[in-house]
Amino acid sequence: MKSYTLLDLASVIRSKNSGPYELTFDVIFKTFEDYHLFKDAKPLTAESFAKLYAIDPSDVLQVIYFDPAKAVKVTIKRPIPSGALGEVDVYGAQQHAPLMHFTFDA
Repeated sequence: MKSYTLLDLASVIRSKNSGPYELTFDVIFKTFEDYHLFKDAKPLTAESFAKLYAIDPSDVLQVIYFDPAKAVKVTIKRPIPSGALGEVDVYGAQQHAPLMHFTFDA
C-alpha cells in the first residue's frame, strides 16, 4: 500500500457557496486512473470528511462521485448564511485547504 494526498492526484480542489446555508467542495482528478484509485479505496465518507473539518457527520449532506467528470463533490451545511445580499463569506476561498492534504492509503 502507498499513501496519497488529494493534492497528489487532483488537478482542481475548490470550495464554493452552493446556497446560503450550504458549502460545496469539488475535487477533480488529474486522470481517470487517479480518480478510480481514490474512488475504489473509498476513503472519503461523511464521517472522514466531518473529522477533517471538525463538524458533525450529520452536517455532511452528500458525497457524490461523478465518473464522467472524474470528480467527487461534497456538500455540507453551514451554520452561518453566506452569499445573500449584504452578507460576507465567512468561510473564504481557502476553506478547501484541509481537503488538499487529506491522506489515504491505496
